[in-house]
Amino acid sequence: EYVLNGTKQWITNGGDAEIYTVIAITDKSKGPRGASAFVIEKGTPGFTFGKKENKLGIRSSSTRELIFDNCRIPKDNLIGKQGMGFIAAMKTLDKSRVGVGAQGVGVAQGAFDAATSFAKTRIQFGAPVISFQAIQHMLADMATHIEAARALVYAAAKFIDTGAKDVSKESAMAKLFATDVAMKVTVDAVQVMGGSGYMKEYPVEKMMRDAKILQIYEGTNQIQRNVIGQALIKETANKK
Repeated sequence: EYVLNGTKQWITNGGDAEIYTVIAITDKSKGPRGASAFVIEKGTPGFTFGKKENKLGIRSSSTRELIFDNCRIPKDNLIGKQGMGFIAAMKTLDKSRVGVGAQGVGVAQGAFDAATSFAKTRIQFGAPVISFQAIQHMLADMATHIEAARALVYAAAKFIDTGAKDVSKESAMAKLFATDVAMKVTVDAVQVMGGSGYMKEYPVEKMMRDAKILQIYEGTNQIQRNVIGQALIKETANKK
C-alpha cells in the first residue's frame, strides 16, 4: 500500500466529487519522474477537506483544499506505472486546456450578446446607444475577437481529434487566446452597458468575474506562453 501525507489547494468540486485523481511524490530523488498518479475515493480514512473558498467568480462550483493525513491507499489505486504521474498530468492538461478555451468563447459570446441587446434598447440623446460609432467600434472588436477565438479553439480540438502525438502548442494557444479574449470582452461589455453593466441586475458583471479564473486555472496564461515558446524552439531546431 501507499501512505499519503500533504495538501493540495484550489481543487474544483473539492468535497462534492466522489472520486479524485491525485498526483503524489513517490520518489523524491527522481524529481518530476518521481511523481505517481492515484485514484482516491471520498471517505477514505485520512482524506479530508478544507473550508469552502469564498471566490470572486465561478461561485456555483465548490473549491476546497484536499488534506491527506496518513491516508492509506492500496497499490491497486495506482494509475499506470509508478513514476508516470507527471507525464499523465501534462497529457491531461494538453486536452483539458482546449476545454477552458471553449469556456472562454462561451463567456465572451454571452457577454457580447447581453451588451448588444442592451445597446439596442438603451436610449441616450434620443437614440439607441448602438447607433453611436464609439459603441459600434467596441462591439465590432468584441465580435471579431470572439470569432477568432472560436476558430482557434475549433482548430485545436480538431487537431487533437487527429490523434497527433504532441498537441501542447495548439492546446496552449487556444487556451491563451480564448481566455484573454473572454476577459477583454466581458470588461468591454460592462463598459458598453455603463452603470447598468456594473449592477448585479444584469449578467455581465458576473461574466466578468467568471472570466478571470479562465486566465489562471489549467495553467496560467503566462505558463501557456512558456509552453508555446518552448514548442517554437523545438520546431526551429528541427528545421535546421
